[in-house]
Amino acid sequence: MKLTIGHLYPDLLNLYGDRGNIRCMQERLGWRGIETVVKFFASGESVDFSGLDIVFLGGGSDREQELVCRALRGVKRDFRAWVEDGGVTLAVCGGYQMLGSYYRTSRRTIEGLEILDISTEWEPERLTGNIVLKSPLSTAPVVGFENHGGRTNIGNHTPFGTIVLGHGNDGRSGREGVLYKNVIGTYLHGPLLPKNPQICDFLIGQALERKFGKRVGIAALPDELEHKANRFMVRRLMMRRMFFGG
Repeated sequence: MKLTIGHLYPDLLNLYGDRGNIRCMQERLGWRGIETVVKFFASGESVDFSGLDIVFLGGGSDREQELVCRALRGVKRDFRAWVEDGGVTLAVCGGYQMLGSYYRTSRRTIEGLEILDISTEWEPERLTGNIVLKSPLSTAPVVGFENHGGRTNIGNHTPFGTIVLGHGNDGRSGREGVLYKNVIGTYLHGPLLPKNPQICDFLIGQALERKFGKRVGIAALPDELEHKANRFMVRRLMMRRMFFGG
C-alpha cells in the first residue's frame, strides 16, 4: 500500500518550517506500514495531479505567491478537477490564499486559482501570534501560529475552525481557514500537522479512502505525548490571555 504526496514549489513556498507537514505525514504513514513517495515540483515544472494522492502548498511572500500562481495557471483546470474529485489538499497561508479568486495587495491584485470561492484583501496591520481553534476535524483543540496581512473572506464555505484564541481569517469573524471537500486551507504555521496529529490522520484517512475505498482504515497510534503537549500549550496560552490579555 502506497500514497504519493505532491509538494508544490517548495523552493518558493516554505515559511516557518511548513515543510515539516510533509515529514509528519511520512512518519505517521510509515508507523502504520504504509509506503510514502514524495514528489517535489520546483518552480517551472509541470504538475500531473493524476498521480498524486495528497497535495501540499506552503506559505510564501506576496512576490513568491505571484510567481507560483503564474506557474499554476497552466494546470488550474486540472487542479480544480482534482479537488472536485476529492483530491486531498493542505494549503497553508499563501497557499491557502492562492486557492481563491484573488489576493489584492496595496499595489496590485494577484489572480488566484479560483478553486475556492474565497478572496483576500491586504491590510497594513499584520495578524500575528499563537492561535487556538475548535475544529470539527479534531476532538482536541487545534494549535498553531499565524502571521499574515491578508484578510480572507470565505463566503459560504465551512471554516476549518472557530477561534478560541487568535485572529483567524480576518480578525473579526471568529472563523479560521476553510474546509471544502478534502481541502484544508488555513493560516496556521508551525508546522500544523506535528502539533495536531488528528488533522494529519484526517488527511491520511481521506487519501486512503479515495484511493483504496472505505474498506481501508488507519490504525490508532500511541499519541500520548502529542496530546500532553497539546494540553500544555493550550493551558499556557489561555493562562497568558487571562493574565496579560491578547
